[in-house]
Amino acid sequence: MNAPMGLRERKKQRTRETISDTAITLFLERGFDQVSVVDIAAVAEVSKPTLFKYFPTKEDLVVHRFADHQTVASSSVAERPPGMSPIDALHQHFVDGLAARDPITGLNDDEDVLAFHHLVYSTPSLVARVSKYLAQAEDALAETLAGALDSDREITAALLAGQVIATERILASVNWRRLVAGQSADEVHPEAVADADHAYALLRHGLAGVAPRK
Repeated sequence: MNAPMGLRERKKQRTRETISDTAITLFLERGFDQVSVVDIAAVAEVSKPTLFKYFPTKEDLVVHRFADHQTVASSSVAERPPGMSPIDALHQHFVDGLAARDPITGLNDDEDVLAFHHLVYSTPSLVARVSKYLAQAEDALAETLAGALDSDREITAALLAGQVIATERILASVNWRRLVAGQSADEVHPEAVADADHAYALLRHGLAGVAPRK
């Protein structure tokens, strides 16, 4: 069980959240490139050095939310129930995320979530920063899989980790596009689950179950 945070840690957490929330509000109102770090610090009532102490780059003010998910996939493998395979644990975790409308699955139609997603994926520097966090998530998953898989080939864990992270990114992107097109999360959910089931079947069996086009 995690020990409760002390007063100092709680204060630092509140400051971090205030800075990030302020930045995202300003970015959504004016656009990422139209807001400076000085603007954010002024509205959040912190100094510029304090802001950079919490967030090393302007992009991190936004995409730190992706950083919070860096170890989620690896944790779902490490903490899986006895007898469950790593791929089954990852599959179940993603499907559970769909049911919970976890924004990371792309299946959340809250207006603020959709606006945040648009902000990120319409800003090239933010997309680049997200790619960095996805690469770190891939590395973390590969490390965990290396200890969970019985394979005599060193590359196996890295290959599977890359496929899982790419697969979940594509699934989330498809879900998000459906929401942007006007469907609700509840309407999309059955198809999103079917897509996830299909995607993980491909991860398990490759193209063996997919007939070639004649």
